Amino acid sequence: MNAQAKSSFIDLFPLFSVLTPSEKQQLAEMMEHQVKSKFNFIYMPGDASDYVYFLAKGTIKIGTHSSDGKEIIKSLIHPTAMFGELGLIGEEQRTDFAQVLKQDAHLYRISVADLKVLMRSNFDLCTSIMNLFGGRLVKAENKLESLIFKDARTRIIEFIKESVSKRGRRIGYEMLLKHSLTHQDIANITCTSRQTVTLVLNELKKSDLIYFNRGKILVRDMARLA
Repeated sequence: MNAQAKSSFIDLFPLFSVLTPSEKQQLAEMMEHQVKSKFNFIYMPGDASDYVYFLAKGTIKIGTHSSDGKEIIKSLIHPTAMFGELGLIGEEQRTDFAQVLKQDAHLYRISVADLKVLMRSNFDLCTSIMNLFGGRLVKAENKLESLIFKDARTRIIEFIKESVSKRGRRIGYEMLLKHSLTHQDIANITCTSRQTVTLVLNELKKSDLIYFNRGKILVRDMARLA
């Protein structure tokens, strides 16, 4: 990957907007470009937490497995997001896995040691990364509250609404979301079952609140989706 492509990516990445031109050049020299094929793992539990990743294209799922082998998806990573960052705060070995979904992923990685050098020299970068940790902690707490206080149908609908709001495209009065998730993936994210996800989606479709097929969900009216 040439230096110009790295520089273009850095300029698009919100986290790096606080860097000076010389720091951006330094970052580009530290970064390594990778392409991972669909369904491949970027890291697995037990791997060393010595790199931080930045996604340029594709979708990554971060997850773990319960004691009975059930997959639990903790988060979905979309372009211009950072992941695998726990090494910055002391994690030595991965406890989660990171896996590419249905589209090949283009990403950059930088060693934890190199990124810490930049953080020490740029207080604003350090603050931005700490804010990112804080935001993810709040999101994890909200998800825990949702599991405690909300039923499966509500969790599935809220996941759809949140995903459409963040990444959907407006078409007239409707919102279209293109995604790479199976019904099992949605179940693993919302801590429900595949059968429940299918049941809820079919119910919403029958009520003309959504339309869906493979890789697409069309929400007829966000205000009525409840």
